[in-house]
Amino acid sequence: MIETEYVILKEAYSLGTDVQAIKDFYTEWADTYDTDLLLAIGYAGAEIAAEALCKHVSDTALILDAGCGTGLVGIELIKRKFDLTIDGIDLTPVMLEHSRKKGAYRKLNEADLFEPLREHEDDVYEGIVCVGVFSKGHVGPHGLDELVRIAKPGAPIVLTVLEDAFEDGGFKEKIEQLEAEGLAKLLDVTLSPYYPKQEISCQLVVLEVA
Repeated sequence: MIETEYVILKEAYSLGTDVQAIKDFYTEWADTYDTDLLLAIGYAGAEIAAEALCKHVSDTALILDAGCGTGLVGIELIKRKFDLTIDGIDLTPVMLEHSRKKGAYRKLNEADLFEPLREHEDDVYEGIVCVGVFSKGHVGPHGLDELVRIAKPGAPIVLTVLEDAFEDGGFKEKIEQLEAEGLAKLLDVTLSPYYPKQEISCQLVVLEVA
């Protein structure tokens, strides 16, 4: 990886929980985001998450892409199941504009996963995918509560968590808590390539909402 992309990636993971800083950062990155991720950095997250979700939903399911960014996950989903209905939410309006151009989504809305998703009712989605959002020092395990709330009973939630954040960031513990409270069941957790060129892995998590 060339030095420029390495710096971008390090900066992205150092933003912490400063919502305005995150929004500003991704606003500036939006125009070259896809090229940087797919070509320079070598990104597999969208593909592995879409593949995992599509194993657990019908061909016409209503899906939420939470933290959709520029829409890379949406494209991978419709490659596999063209008749899915996909909604997307993201923190950054400029990223949503790039998603809109891809044509994979029914609707796209700005939303902050640090906060309750007040615009979303309970038990709506038949599947949820969340890629690149959950990491150590960024959106923490609490964000899972809202995804569980807005998913229908029996719906899968597929998420990626960077390998070094899964336990240290409290995600493993949070999933165990959701299971203990009877809110969700862990179907699978698999160590998977996330940025293969850099040998960076994630835990690919599949939950089923109770």
